[in-house]
Amino acid sequence: MKAASREALANAESSLDQVLAEAGAVAIAAETGMDLFEIADVLDSDRELRVAVSDSAAPESARKSLVSQLIGEKVNPTTLKVVEDAVASNWSSGRDLVNGLVALGRRALLRGAESQGQLGQVEDELFRLSRILDREGELTQLLSDRTATSARKRGLLANVLYGKVTMFTEALALQVIGRPEHNPIDDTAALASKAAELQGRTVAHVVSAGELNEGQQAVLAEKLGKIYGRAMSIHSEVDTSLLGGMTIRVGDEVIDGSTAGKIARLRTAMK
Repeated sequence: MKAASREALANAESSLDQVLAEAGAVAIAAETGMDLFEIADVLDSDRELRVAVSDSAAPESARKSLVSQLIGEKVNPTTLKVVEDAVASNWSSGRDLVNGLVALGRRALLRGAESQGQLGQVEDELFRLSRILDREGELTQLLSDRTATSARKRGLLANVLYGKVTMFTEALALQVIGRPEHNPIDDTAALASKAAELQGRTVAHVVSAGELNEGQQAVLAEKLGKIYGRAMSIHSEVDTSLLGGMTIRVGDEVIDGSTAGKIARLRTAMK
């Protein structure tokens, strides 16, 4: 997104948080999220309408009025307020507005999970799903198939998730599979990171030679928090090829404390 769209999205996110806090109901947050996805799909398929509601040359009141006429009787007041506030901002393009509504829909579901006391669980479930997709190459290939319909891919993933995750995780995962940005693995992991961000935490991707228990993860999170000066969320997985120790990635920075890494560095030094 260009600067104008980034600013518009930031304003829309603040508006969304405010109206959801005022609504104070988990069901409203979930319904709003799903409504925003549907509205984004409609705008995605109708270029003329997309241009009309994102035309910064048109008066703000006209754009809001158009939205009210189109969806006012079809969605809850919270959704209507969020969309009206979104179109009132100046977006760089209609496509950015659509992407912004998708981001708002995801945020609404995450806020719903937060209200339900499940945001940490959703974060963990999304990360675990990204790791399953990383291991299950055949499943990920099917979900990445550009020739398959979104409905078919969502149906496939729904069968995998049914009864195993919260309703928020399932809704988010199905949506991101139906509207890919990069690939299923990275898109799902990005959602997990967004969940951590809403909790005021930065993600540390940890790969260890053995499973880390909850106590070990808590100690590691505390140590990394002191190093980076902010609360950390540990996303861990096991790779026995490391032989011992672990690697830690925070953003673009990688700390390699694995046995395999030490051996590789020793070999390089001896050449």
